[in-house]
Amino acid sequence: MSVHERGTGSRRTGFDAPDWWIYRGTGRPMHDIDLTEILPPPPPWRDFRGGPVSEQVLPPDDDGEADRRLGPEIHLAEWDVDAHELDVVNAALYLRRPLLLTGKPGVGKSSLAYRIARELRLGRVLRWPITSRTTLASGLYDYDAIGRVQSAAVRSAGAEETAIGDFVRLGPLGTAFLPSALPRVVLIDELDKSESDLPNDLLSIFEDGEFVIPELARVREQLRAVSVHTNDPNGTATVEDGRVACRAFPVVVMTSNGEREFPPAFLRRVLQLEIKDPSAEQLAAMVANHLLDPQGEHRERLVREFIEKSRAEGGLPADRLLDAVYLATSGAYQPDDAAWPRLVDALWRRLTEQ
Repeated sequence: MSVHERGTGSRRTGFDAPDWWIYRGTGRPMHDIDLTEILPPPPPWRDFRGGPVSEQVLPPDDDGEADRRLGPEIHLAEWDVDAHELDVVNAALYLRRPLLLTGKPGVGKSSLAYRIARELRLGRVLRWPITSRTTLASGLYDYDAIGRVQSAAVRSAGAEETAIGDFVRLGPLGTAFLPSALPRVVLIDELDKSESDLPNDLLSIFEDGEFVIPELARVREQLRAVSVHTNDPNGTATVEDGRVACRAFPVVVMTSNGEREFPPAFLRRVLQLEIKDPSAEQLAAMVANHLLDPQGEHRERLVREFIEKSRAEGGLPADRLLDAVYLATSGAYQPDDAAWPRLVDALWRRLTEQ
C-alpha cells in the first residue's frame, strides 16, 4: 500500500507501507480482515498448542476504555505514524514476542495497546498495573482459600457444596494466556515500578506460554475440567488438569518510564521500542479523536503553543493539551480572557517541578 510523502518541517512522514505490515497504527478497526487468516504461523520455537480452545471466536468487546484512551473518532492518518514503530509492532506480531515500550510519561505508551486491540479487533484490553508489591502470582490468578474453608464449614452443616472453581479468579495475565483462536492484548503497565524479581519471573510464562494452578492440579483426578472466573466482566473459562496453556500467544505490551534497567536475559526475549514525543499532526489527531474541538477553531494554535512549551519544559504529557483544548472550547474559559495565560501556565507545567 503506497502512502504519499508529506513534509512537516524536519520530520519526514511519507513512506511506502510494506505489504507484510498487518498493523497500520491508526487505530482504525479493520473490519474486512480475519487475523487468523492473514497472520502467518508462528516460528517453530514460538508455536504453542494449548487447549481446550474457547468456543468464543471473538474476544470480549471493549468496555469503553479504548474510547476514553483514544477517543471515539479516528483522525490519525497512516502517513503520520512512525514507520519504525510499525516495524517493531508488526515484528512482535509475527514473532509472538512481548513488546517493551520506553519513553517519557505522557507520550502515549499505554495507548499503543488500545490502538492494536481496536485496529485488529482483539476486543477488551487486559490491563495489569504494576506496583512495588506486585508479584507474578497476582497477575496469573487468585485463590480464595479463606472462602473455600468457610464454604466447607457451611457444607458440613448440610448446605450444598460450592465448586472449587468459584474460588479461583484468573488475573489479567492469566486470562491473556487462556487458549483461544485469536490473541488477547494484555497491558503490563509501568513495569519499572516492580521489585527486581518480577521481570525475570515473567520469563517462564513468556517462554513456556503456560502456567499451573496448584489448587486445581491437586484435584485433577476427581475434577479434570474446572470452570473458573476470568479477568473479564462476568467471564468464565474451563481449565483442564489445573493447567492454563495458550494457543495464540497474547499481544503483550509492557511500559516503562525508564526509571530502572532490566536484566539482559529479560531484554533478550522481548522487542524494545522507544516511544517518541508526538508530532504536531499526531497531537492534532488526538484532539480531533476526542471531538473536543471539531471545528478546529483553536486546535492549531494550541497545538503549536503546546509544542513550544513542551520543548521549553523538557517534555509535557500529551493529555495536558486535551485539558487545555477542552477548557478553551467548553465555555469555561476563552483564550482571549486575561486569566487564560495563567491557566495554561498552570496546566503546562513540568511534572518534576515543585
